[in-house]
Amino acid sequence: MNLPRFIQIHTLHNYPGALLNRDDAGLAKRLPYGDAVRTRISSQCLKRHWRTAEDHFSLTNLGVPMAVRSRVTLDLIRRKLVEAGLSEALAQSAGEGLRDAGLLDKGGKESKGKEALETGQAVLMGYAEIDYLVKRCAELAQENTDAKTLKAAIVKFLKEEKKNIEAIKHGSGLESALFGRMVTSDVLASRDAAVYVAHAFTVHAAQVENDYFTVVDDLLREAGELGSAGIFDTELASGLYYGYVVVDVPQLIANLEGEKSKDWATLPTEKRELAGRVVQHLLHLIATVSPGAKRGSTAPFDWAKFLLVEVGDWQPRSLAGAFQNALPTEHAALRETAVQMLADEIGKLDGAYGATLDRRFLALDKAEVPNAQRLTLNDLATWVQAYITQGAAPAQVA
Repeated sequence: MNLPRFIQIHTLHNYPGALLNRDDAGLAKRLPYGDAVRTRISSQCLKRHWRTAEDHFSLTNLGVPMAVRSRVTLDLIRRKLVEAGLSEALAQSAGEGLRDAGLLDKGGKESKGKEALETGQAVLMGYAEIDYLVKRCAELAQENTDAKTLKAAIVKFLKEEKKNIEAIKHGSGLESALFGRMVTSDVLASRDAAVYVAHAFTVHAAQVENDYFTVVDDLLREAGELGSAGIFDTELASGLYYGYVVVDVPQLIANLEGEKSKDWATLPTEKRELAGRVVQHLLHLIATVSPGAKRGSTAPFDWAKFLLVEVGDWQPRSLAGAFQNALPTEHAALRETAVQMLADEIGKLDGAYGATLDRRFLALDKAEVPNAQRLTLNDLATWVQAYITQGAAPAQVA
């Protein structure tokens, strides 16, 4: 059995006239690389859309507890306690007790009432973690009916049961199992990411334009008045984007199953089945879910024009070097050329390092990739799933 340590996913997506990811000035995000400035899509933007996508391959359809990222999670706990029968005063004190014990960073905000439960930054917490805290706070409220004593009891509970709470980090949700969780809390445990996502960037120089538009006032127009109800402008960009994602299989299995990552290869098949299904869904999401602001006016939807999956034990390496010299935008066959550049880069890397990676790819155009077989998306995702759960010999044909 040949289990892969890493799964590398390379993509090419094409988006014309869209604002996929904005910076603080509302402009398309940029990335200086090689001999040109490119437009880019941040990894945070990509992960957000994969996490929240609603379709057949949504992460929510895996039946695994999810998580919520918010600055008002403590207020959510307060509301759940009220629903469980606690008075508003006791529920508020419970939330403040969790805050004072260092469950979530208060962020230095001095507020009263419900605003006191707002943290300084959005924190990712699993619903399993939230439900556990609600249950324990409700139990303590039965023994401590005074707001002051309840708060003190919760602070004591978090200090005494810190190890138990750290142990339930595996209830921190599927999102943190995939993309990790960094917390400054004294109680909650951070979690290492199992999926590494690079910023996507155009394989050519940035192609942007300023879109000037007006808004017509229907009622004023009917009254015979000239002019518009507003004049606006926004930036639009077009491009062919290279994307790169790495799945650390041992870390993913450890995060999902509560096992140690060093033991991943000796775990029974049933301990790897969920990881296989997760990557199967993730591959579909990477290929078909598009990011993008201004969806109503640009319809920025695309499926991958090229998708390459590599599995093996070698340390990952991006193929971004294929595009260090930006491709000329006037090229008659830009997409096909980009695929060929990736294939050439793989050939050079294989020749230099002799890496034994098993490969499969999807392509809309004619393409030849070194030591790789062409598959449809469904077959590609199924192949990766089987590789994680059962292992596969490098020479095996899917």
